Amino acid sequence: MEISPDNWVLFTVGPFRVNATIVFTWVVMAILVLSALFVRLRLSATGDLTRSQNFWEAVVETMRNQIRDVSGQEPGPYLPFVGTLFVFIASANILAVVPGYTPPTGSLSTTTALAICVLISVPVYGMARKGVGGYVRSYFEPTPLMAPFNVIGELSRTLALAIRLYGNVMSGTVIAGILISIAPFFFPVAMQMLGLLTGVIQAYIFAILAMVYIASATRAHEGDNDRRENPND
Repeated sequence: MEISPDNWVLFTVGPFRVNATIVFTWVVMAILVLSALFVRLRLSATGDLTRSQNFWEAVVETMRNQIRDVSGQEPGPYLPFVGTLFVFIASANILAVVPGYTPPTGSLSTTTALAICVLISVPVYGMARKGVGGYVRSYFEPTPLMAPFNVIGELSRTLALAIRLYGNVMSGTVIAGILISIAPFFFPVAMQMLGLLTGVIQAYIFAILAMVYIASATRAHEGDNDRRENPND
């Protein structure tokens, strides 16, 4: 049993080995792009809506509400990034019900790449809201001595994001493999249903934590504005 899809080499192109992580990531991306194009071609603002449009409108509205609740800000600027994280991770995990498929989120390289995207997005959103100088100054608050610890905190939570998602997905795959090998006619259906649930939950947790980190980098700007508008408070 392969613990990580990185170890499953499907084919080689010259000196490059193309493993299951790469291929299944492409598969998930292709499915999402084709699904988006299909839904877009059938979008309607009047009349009866298709089931796919109703479903995706409900998903988008739920994500908007979650982002608004977590950040206390309008979700528009954050929805494309955070929503894409959730949809990609959830889709990658849900497709595990397909025989022969291995979730790319069970690879540390994939989860690290996703965590790095969050690491980059935090200062990008922070600078967009506070300006470059304002965001950089936040690393020196409440005292310049805290700057190294603030930087370490940014890096450590990125590492935690990557390891959390990888560990949960990988451990679920290993446990499912062990149970199926013990009782192949009883456990598969139950484990597949449990895998679907935990896969969506892990996608939700990852997206929410990403939004929490982004909100922490942008919400201080709102507080600064309030203090400037109400200097006597």
